[in-house]
Amino acid sequence: MKFDIKLQNHLWFWGGYFILNFLRWGAYFEDYLYSFKSNLVEFSLHIPLVYFNLFFLVPKYVLKSKYTQYALYLVLSLFVVYLLKTSLTYYLISEDIWPEANNEYHPFDINHIIAVCIGELYVLAMASSVYLTLTWLKERERNRELRENQLKIKLKYLKNQMQPHFFFNTLNNLYALSLESSNKVPDVILKLSGLMEYVLYDIQNTKWVPLIKEIDYIQNYIEIEKLRFKNVEVSFNIESNIDVVLVPPLIYISLIENAFKHGGYQNENLKIKINCSITPDQKLDFEILNNFVFSPNLKEKKGIGLQNTKKRLRLLFKDDFVFEQKIKFNFFIIRLQIPITNED
Repeated sequence: MKFDIKLQNHLWFWGGYFILNFLRWGAYFEDYLYSFKSNLVEFSLHIPLVYFNLFFLVPKYVLKSKYTQYALYLVLSLFVVYLLKTSLTYYLISEDIWPEANNEYHPFDINHIIAVCIGELYVLAMASSVYLTLTWLKERERNRELRENQLKIKLKYLKNQMQPHFFFNTLNNLYALSLESSNKVPDVILKLSGLMEYVLYDIQNTKWVPLIKEIDYIQNYIEIEKLRFKNVEVSFNIESNIDVVLVPPLIYISLIENAFKHGGYQNENLKIKINCSITPDQKLDFEILNNFVFSPNLKEKKGIGLQNTKKRLRLLFKDDFVFEQKIKFNFFIIRLQIPITNED
């Protein structure tokens, strides 16, 4: 427990409470001078008791489940407050220590002790309830901000991890072309430069990007891969209006990479088909199909690209997405469906 509520708010609370009590008892006795004096005495004891309870007794005993010790110290504190209140009232205000009772009482009368203690407990409970409620609300907001920051950090980590993975593969492709002294190298470098500009500048500190830009990025990547593969056919089919649709950046590139990495037949063309559409229930459906070389070890291959994509999807959409992988007629199919996010 920390003293993390602004001092001015404490002053407003106690000032407002003092004025309320002053007017209440002043009107009750039609003696505002007595009410002012008695409230000065009472509040000079209320305030230390409240903060002693909040910042010493509660952390030291209640939060450590030492309830018996807490009760003993609280009773002792109330007894000290009773002695001080009775003494100050008697010597500074009036020898009638309890005029509110409309009867003459003397110090240490059982009814007077109980009345003073109940009054102190009332103030203690009310002030502590206000403070603990405000502290709980502030702590809840701080925890919410902490969770959001952790989520952002984790998403950024996953996204940054995907970028080196992608560029590592592309540089390998570029190295293979350079060994062949291919005249395609300048084109690959130029397109790679465009991809790096998108990653380094266009999507930094951005949670969502237009789907159109993401598709441009994918198409540039495909053009690089076409320079590397001799026999590759890629068809892109967009069946809906996606002008205002937003998606998480780089969410699809690992799926495309996977199609190039594991697709194709020996001595035959690599065929990739990409379908993009909006479903009637307003979900963005993205499907990638590629032919592949069947191998018993196919299911054992693991890469960080698809794993990171799944982790990002869980962080972004929790369970509100569909990620499917299946094999049909010697085609490997990945289908990703996410909720629609619009620019407006």
